Amino acid sequence: MNSHRRFARAERPIEVALVGAGAFGRSLLAQGGRMKLMSVRVAIDVTAARAAEAFRATGADEGAIALCESRAEAAAAWEAGRLVAAGDLDVALGLPVDIVVEASGHPEAGAVHALASLEAGKHVALVTKETDSVVGAYLAAVAADRGLVCTPVDGDQPALLIGLVTWAETLGLPIISAGKASEYDFVFDPATERLTSEDRVAHAPGFGAAWDLGDRPVAEVVAERAAGAAALPQRAVPDLCEMAVVANATGLKPDVAPFHVPIARIQEVATVFEEQARGGLLSGGRRLDVFNCLRAPGEISFAGGVFVVVRCEDAETWAILAAKGHTMSRGGDAAMLWLPRHLLGVEAPISLLDAVVNGVSVGGTPTPVVDLVGRTTKPLPKGTLLEAEGHHHTIDGVGPELIDAAPLASERPAPYYLIAGRRLRRDLPAGASVTLGDLELDETAPLYVMRRRQDERFFGA
Repeated sequence: MNSHRRFARAERPIEVALVGAGAFGRSLLAQGGRMKLMSVRVAIDVTAARAAEAFRATGADEGAIALCESRAEAAAAWEAGRLVAAGDLDVALGLPVDIVVEASGHPEAGAVHALASLEAGKHVALVTKETDSVVGAYLAAVAADRGLVCTPVDGDQPALLIGLVTWAETLGLPIISAGKASEYDFVFDPATERLTSEDRVAHAPGFGAAWDLGDRPVAEVVAERAAGAAALPQRAVPDLCEMAVVANATGLKPDVAPFHVPIARIQEVATVFEEQARGGLLSGGRRLDVFNCLRAPGEISFAGGVFVVVRCEDAETWAILAAKGHTMSRGGDAAMLWLPRHLLGVEAPISLLDAVVNGVSVGGTPTPVVDLVGRTTKPLPKGTLLEAEGHHHTIDGVGPELIDAAPLASERPAPYYLIAGRRLRRDLPAGASVTLGDLELDETAPLYVMRRRQDERFFGA
């Protein structure tokens, strides 16, 4: 839809408060300075000084920034037309902002911020997928109860994929699979036989033998590539976390709990993510997965974009579309439709405007379909702190899986980002699911309490 018409009802720019001034947040702040329909005058981070630094990074004048430690200071700064930088969301909740963008990346803090914003009458854009994977359905339900919206955002892959899936469903296209490319491509240089992914480089002698899929069995080639790239990480927790959000919004589910996560070239995706009966990896249709984009230096990237693979039921139409360059399967009866982008805060305003102006969530009405849980990849002794660390918010020694959603229980695998920050109360061997019973758990912790409320709402547990 033409965006100007889509937001024709907007009578003024929407007012946005940002929590979390990382890469996503800073790109949103910068975008706020370019747009007529959105203003981002409030930023919250771990300290007011750090929030102020985010404003400075986008070119704000020093005199325009007010460091605020109380609601009164924030209100005075707002009335004076200044930018509000704070270290506590509560400082800003009395301001006339329309929507709070929760982009802290911290699962517990994200839940607290989102619920407090809803209780203060603000819409919420939930960028923190770690929170969304545990209690996203509950927060969306609380928002709906209050006539508000809690939405994922374009600019991140979950919202983009949800939009692509629902677009395909609206058109009646039979979905075989859907997913995304992992964040960083696998770039193979045949001259040096080196594979590069982000800042990691691995020598991969003989990898060129598996470069072309040709007529070979998909599973065989995928296994060869995985073995040849064994020195590089091939499965990332954030990818499965994001797909949990998609599953809960669309009903699509993984084919296997840890995903197949093949290394595949762009032109192969429609073949690789086909059903096994047609030569692909999948045991059935409507599956979610992730692939590592394999390319040569200088070749086009998937850019961490999203895709759907659809069944081509109208042979004549799809023959025409194939001739126009659309990406088809080896058998010619499936096609990959894709968006090769995710632009962080640059495109997030579309979702924010939809929430405030049109009362619409990108995620629709999510329900618990899957849980992202953890399985140990090495022995972990009693007392180990399961800290989610680094850019990917990964718990050392705990790998991700997606399983059917169910209420919390002592001996059931616990949500990955609910176990984060807790200590083990007993030794765990490698290959064990991490359960609530394995943890030293504070049952008054906000994320735990909200998850219990979600279980009660959706399972009657």
